[in-house]
Amino acid sequence: MSFNFPICILIIVWTLVSSSHCQAQWLDDPQYEPHVRRGIDHIYNLSFDSAQAEFQQLVKAKPDHPAGYFFLAAVEWWNILITLDDNSRSDRDEKFLSLLDRVIDLCDKRLDKNENDLPALFFKGGALGFRGRLHGNREDWLKAASDGRTALPIVRDTYKLAPNNEDILLGMGIYNYYAAVIPEKYPFVKPFMIFFPRGDKQKGIQQLRRASQNASYANIEASYFLMQILHFFEQQQVEALELALNLYKKYPNNVVFHKYVGRCHAALGHWEEADTTFREIVQRVKEQRVGYSTTVEREAHYYLGLYQMTVKNYDAALEYLYHCDELSRVLDRNGPSAFMTMCNLKIGMIYDTQKKRDDAITQYNKVLKMADFQDAHRQAELYLKKPYGTF
Repeated sequence: MSFNFPICILIIVWTLVSSSHCQAQWLDDPQYEPHVRRGIDHIYNLSFDSAQAEFQQLVKAKPDHPAGYFFLAAVEWWNILITLDDNSRSDRDEKFLSLLDRVIDLCDKRLDKNENDLPALFFKGGALGFRGRLHGNREDWLKAASDGRTALPIVRDTYKLAPNNEDILLGMGIYNYYAAVIPEKYPFVKPFMIFFPRGDKQKGIQQLRRASQNASYANIEASYFLMQILHFFEQQQVEALELALNLYKKYPNNVVFHKYVGRCHAALGHWEEADTTFREIVQRVKEQRVGYSTTVEREAHYYLGLYQMTVKNYDAALEYLYHCDELSRVLDRNGPSAFMTMCNLKIGMIYDTQKKRDDAITQYNKVLKMADFQDAHRQAELYLKKPYGTF
């Protein structure tokens, strides 16, 4: 982890605030709301052509309104999002950024006529937020920071104009949570917090819960962020699983929600359910379903290997973990990932269980040369001194 990493998280989080609530704002004509709702559902179900068709109708009917272009950009964003873990720059970036430029241009024209034009403020803030998110994920931190700084006064203005909008709680909740948590996890970030509003972890969680239950348009995104927070940071896996199951039930083609069902089951020790889920995922990879990429296949094989370890079917576990390692060697162009490090550690542990001590030692030494994830180095050093399973 670089020194700048937590700072950049804060930058991305602030741009998230501005991008996350724009879906809730008015289109100046309620007759087009069904198109927006259907389009949003299509986005989350990864039915991108259908989503585009809905939003193109909005663009055709209201070419001078930023909403249609903003939602078309949202389609591109989810296309990019499902490939972010591949560590490759998407060829969709240029189209995404071009659509956002169009949104900003249309918003500026409206704001020139009325500086309190609420839809223009929301969609401009959202476009800057989306752009900042992409720059942050592409590790272009200066551009991400610039978009965040530009979005900040816009977000403040919109909060003043629409303080009771439940959808706005999504952005507020995201920021309140992460602005409080990141300084706790990375104390050296605290001096930089003078540049950011103070966070409140519990308030952030409460706001996300309210948004997930009451928001008109942002309820799904609020559930998604709340699920991630509960799974990764709060270790409240029961509630995280409930959210994952609800999201996946509503959007059964969404690979992101599908993965979280498996992850949460695994975190709770529901290994048979996790095994079933990740086998489904592997099958969808074979079927070349949208979003079910090689990166997803790698994760599925890792968890399938862990399940076989729990039932002491070590030969089967090794086959899954070997495959995870093979895929990692193709995917990890910027150095070993957590999956490469952890699957090699698990392979060593299995070798110890099989009394293949020399092979186990080779694995542990290999792990020590990789990036350290999830306490892997400490475990490898421990098992070098004393074989796994003898404690």
